Amino acid sequence: MGVERSVTRWYIQRQLILDELAQLEAQVSNSQENSASATAPVDTAQAPSEEIMQKVAMTRAKLKALGHCPKPMMG
Repeated sequence: MGVERSVTRWYIQRQLILDELAQLEAQVSNSQENSASATAPVDTAQAPSEEIMQKVAMTRAKLKALGHCPKPMMG
C-alpha cells in the first residue's frame, strides 16, 4: 500500500532527530566519564558539557515540535 509523502517525510525527519539525539547523549556520557577521570579544573571540563546539554535540549525540542505522525490519506 502507498504511504503519502508527508508521512514518509515525517518518519525520515524523526529518524534523523533521534539519531542526532543518540549521538549527543553519547557525547554527554563520554564527557562525564572523561571529566570524572580527568584532573583538569572544573570550569574547563563543564563548558563543553553545558554546550552539549543545550544541543540535547534543542534536539528534544525539535522532536517535540515535529509532533505526531500525520495520518495517511491513502489505504
